[in-house]
Amino acid sequence: MLLSVENVTKVFGRNTAVDNVAFSVDKPAFVGIIGRSGAGKSTFLRMVNRLTDATAGAIHFDGRDVLSLKGAEKRAWQSDCAMIFQQFNLVPRMDVVSNVLHGTLNRHSALATMFNLYPTSDIHRAIDILERLGIAEQAAKRAEALSGGQQQRVAIARALMQDPKIILADEPIASLDPMNAQVVMDALRRIHEEDGRMVVANLHTLDTARRYCDRVIGMREGRIVFDGTPEQLTTGVARDIYGADASFSEASTSTSIDALDANARAMMEEVEVL
Repeated sequence: MLLSVENVTKVFGRNTAVDNVAFSVDKPAFVGIIGRSGAGKSTFLRMVNRLTDATAGAIHFDGRDVLSLKGAEKRAWQSDCAMIFQQFNLVPRMDVVSNVLHGTLNRHSALATMFNLYPTSDIHRAIDILERLGIAEQAAKRAEALSGGQQQRVAIARALMQDPKIILADEPIASLDPMNAQVVMDALRRIHEEDGRMVVANLHTLDTARRYCDRVIGMREGRIVFDGTPEQLTTGVARDIYGADASFSEASTSTSIDALDANARAMMEEVEVL
């Protein structure tokens, strides 16, 4: 079993953010986790990456007992388990290549990092990764000069510099427009397929989960309420995951350009009727 999550729970005071979550994945897959804000998705990913400790349960990845790791073993796991965040977490005034090279921090001394003393081979590899993601021409620019979609691709490049065995993406397209969202999701899916890396992504829209994921897990109030294929993710199932009534509309939260155009046309028709 590649990934085994066994009754993982996280309690903050009186609030149970993640409640007895359990599932397993037997081979590298693109797994999407969906649910409304506060469902426990981000807390769960942070436990997998060991940014947050679990209250109870166990997580095993490729035979490694993730939650028991300490010190150097924990840092080694965080190199193997790359994290991509909604807000990119780049150094804004630093150039793009240097931001990507930060993916090698665990392999170099603090002094080398402080003075940007990276091996030539690492610099070439960083540029190759940027080329793969279609933004090599931005390499010398400050990160803050890039668009949101470009910055997220820099964050993906930084993750790839770690040469991780698993990539965790926490709402990677939540702050992006539909065009950039598609570019970023295409990149993540391509990385999964071409590199054979496992990707677990928290997503906020159903159409994205259906289009890019091999498997979808739905969370509600910290618990798993759905675990199945994209085809099984019907509108009725989505209502249960989000705790919505019959008025729930997928189109209103879609990242699809076509869906957005349809919404705009519908609004125009309403205005004409009025």
